[in-house]
Amino acid sequence: METLLIIFAIQGLLGAFDTIYHHELTERLPWRKTAVRELKLHGVRNFFYSIIFLSLAWVAWNGIFAWVFAAMLVVEVIITLMDFVEEDQTRKLPATERVTHTILALNYGIILALLAPILWQWSQQPTSFTALNSGILSWVMTLYATGVFIWGWRDLLRGLSWSKKSKKLPLRIELLTKPQQRILVTGGTGFIGKPLCQALIDQGHYITIVTRNMEKAASLFHGRITLVESLNTLNQHDVFDAVINLAGEPISQRWSAQSQAGMLNSRIKTTEELIAFIKRTNQKPSVFISGSAIGIYGTDEAKAFTEDTPASHDMVGAFPREICERWEAKAKEAEGLGVRTCLLRTGIVLETDGGALAQMLFPFEFGLGGPMGSGKQWFSWIHRDDLIRLIIHLMNNESMHGAVNATAPEPVTNKTFSSALGKAMRRPAILPLPAFQVKLLFGKMGQTLLLAGQKVIPQKALSSGFNFNYPAIDDALQHIFRR
Repeated sequence: METLLIIFAIQGLLGAFDTIYHHELTERLPWRKTAVRELKLHGVRNFFYSIIFLSLAWVAWNGIFAWVFAAMLVVEVIITLMDFVEEDQTRKLPATERVTHTILALNYGIILALLAPILWQWSQQPTSFTALNSGILSWVMTLYATGVFIWGWRDLLRGLSWSKKSKKLPLRIELLTKPQQRILVTGGTGFIGKPLCQALIDQGHYITIVTRNMEKAASLFHGRITLVESLNTLNQHDVFDAVINLAGEPISQRWSAQSQAGMLNSRIKTTEELIAFIKRTNQKPSVFISGSAIGIYGTDEAKAFTEDTPASHDMVGAFPREICERWEAKAKEAEGLGVRTCLLRTGIVLETDGGALAQMLFPFEFGLGGPMGSGKQWFSWIHRDDLIRLIIHLMNNESMHGAVNATAPEPVTNKTFSSALGKAMRRPAILPLPAFQVKLLFGKMGQTLLLAGQKVIPQKALSSGFNFNYPAIDDALQHIFRR
């Protein structure tokens, strides 16, 4: 029994790693409506796991109860197989999760092999429950049983909650002034590009997305869409009314020399290829909207930045500023080709299925959230729906060109944002994360993006008559978490 419990303890550690790292931090399953069935399966399976852990810690199932226990193991295996099928159908598992699942399956096979003779021995006894005690291992198993029960109950409730909510309505955006436009999009499968493209498809426009993963992209959209693997496959006869450039590796990752090169090259190379395509096409697009970011302004806790304000050339914000300056310089070459060019300087985009907010959900949900550092640094944000509406506004408004700040008109401090997020999630948000811990956990990225900030005002958008649906942080977060 001791050997069995030791291997079960290893299984518990592997399961905890899989749950916290993959399900919570990487995939953020509790916040994905598409994971509703997977969450329910996890909840039911964890209920069986809690009984198994607790029973092996303290109780022998004798006589006919041994067969009940065996049946419970069979049910657990069936649920796990159903979970594997569901995962493959609804999401692409990262390599680490597949490896973890393989190890868990092999380890569980060893557990069943060791458990079989124990169950047989129990079955030969008179039907009853008798006490077991394996010392510290019994208490370890009790701890595991408590953990999986609480986590399973939470997943089950979240899955049931998603089921009760009405289907999320399609994103409603303003119509383009011209019907059935041909639009080329890079980054069309991403956090911003995917809902934008689907909304445009729903309006009847012809969308072409550049993607390296054709199979994945095809599964993301419903309706008429064209996919190409490379811009080099397009020739001078391909005509587009608009080109939208949203491609680029996420900047919210730890900055190593390799990752910094990837973030820079992914933006510059794609933009270079778009400029090359525009040069060779016989009919130029009427507008080129290219992504950028408010990182171009540097960091400053006092100054308010509009599109005309000079950047703050501080050393802290040097890397984001370099990326944006080189990115915008390349995109501006489209102006020389007679194409109206808009440079979308985006702030922190808010939604639960990606971006910075998705990374904050785990600590805040468990009451571990709070302001970072001093909390006085500015947090310039925008609701994703408003960002998509602003892109449509830029396409429709021929007077718009050059840099455009894509931020809400009411930036807030990090402390105010943390308080608003806690309120929207109905959780306390009082645990500060000291600056030294942010630097330790996130390195240079944390120091630049999390501890420093900019107060950015969308002057051009406001002057052009654009109306934000969510100008205030409380309204934006309440919409995100209550819809």
